[in-house]
Amino acid sequence: MKRKVLLIILDGVPWRNWGRLFGNLEGHVDAGNARKWKMRSVLPSISASCYASIHTGVVPAEHGCTGNGNVFRLSHPDVFSEVRKAGGVTGAVAHSFWSEFFNRHPFDNVRDVEYDEPESETINHGRFHTMTGYGPANQMTPCDLDLFGSLTNLALRFDLDYGMLHTCTLDSMGHRFQHESHEMDVACFIMDEMLAPFIPKWREAGYDVIVTADHGQDERGHHGGRSELQQEFALYYFGDAEGPASDTVLEQVQLAPTMLSLMGVDVPDTMKGGVFLG
Repeated sequence: MKRKVLLIILDGVPWRNWGRLFGNLEGHVDAGNARKWKMRSVLPSISASCYASIHTGVVPAEHGCTGNGNVFRLSHPDVFSEVRKAGGVTGAVAHSFWSEFFNRHPFDNVRDVEYDEPESETINHGRFHTMTGYGPANQMTPCDLDLFGSLTNLALRFDLDYGMLHTCTLDSMGHRFQHESHEMDVACFIMDEMLAPFIPKWREAGYDVIVTADHGQDERGHHGGRSELQQEFALYYFGDAEGPASDTVLEQVQLAPTMLSLMGVDVPDTMKGGVFLG
């Protein structure tokens, strides 16, 4: 691989919350260690549809995932499959939807919660959770410190060329408490604090790091439709590649081809979004 990449997805964080509440990430921008852009999600701006687009580089109208109730094994080329074709090693620490989209469907709570499959054509090393029982009274989300630790463990043990992490904590907090709340402010602060020590470790291990979201949320904790609060979020890049002007607004379908390009992997014809780092 030309570069090794880790993608960190903090689910459901609108653009306005990043600069206001993520002091460590913003401090890295001020220090010149990271660059930041605004990115706009696909439509619908619902979680599963965005997950599918992040890795296939195509819009939901093409890949067919219309929402969280319509999860299946995707047929388009994706970041995992293309890295594997190039001989790279992949890993994921994420919600079970990611395993279903890019490895096996349906999800088996015993077989698929943890697997190491060196011959897999997509995800070699997976650590997944389902959030079964999720609702307003119970988030059912794992501790994010543990998730960051799990990704680091996979990266170091298996020398991942591409690894991704997805956490639903902030999305769930937004749905419970909405965004003009003390609880939401504290949740973002804690996430920023938990993530901060891992970024220099990942950089020292030789990884370019991208921290971003899948979509935003509006003032009522909703997403799925077309509005700036629901669609727009931040993308932070830690690495030596050149990027566009800081006021450029990126599209979510650009992320998959950009990550493949960073790694020196051929971009499939289905991924038509412009590469923004190089």
